Amino acid sequence: MLRHAVPIATCVAVITLNAPLAGAHDSWINKGGYRNAAGEWCCGEYDCDSPEQVASTGLGWVVNGIEFVPYSEAAPSPDGKVWICRRPDKTRRCVFGPPPNS
Repeated sequence: MLRHAVPIATCVAVITLNAPLAGAHDSWINKGGYRNAAGEWCCGEYDCDSPEQVASTGLGWVVNGIEFVPYSEAAPSPDGKVWICRRPDKTRRCVFGPPPNS
């Protein structure tokens, strides 16, 4: 009986240590079942990110100083942050953000 205790304890430890990683992506985007205008799911595993640098302009956001994202592409963001979900080729799949001038 004891010879099975170590493998079982190891499995429990691995599952327990990986649980926070799974929960981190279990965000409002994932839970909401959001889709873009083309019908694609917005959020897959590890493809949504809230950029560190976001500057608002009259027509949209400038993300990380290089990418312009029009307000018209964004759905409302419940947490008030800008979130961009990308396809594997790094093109934008979905954008969430606060309303302009908020």
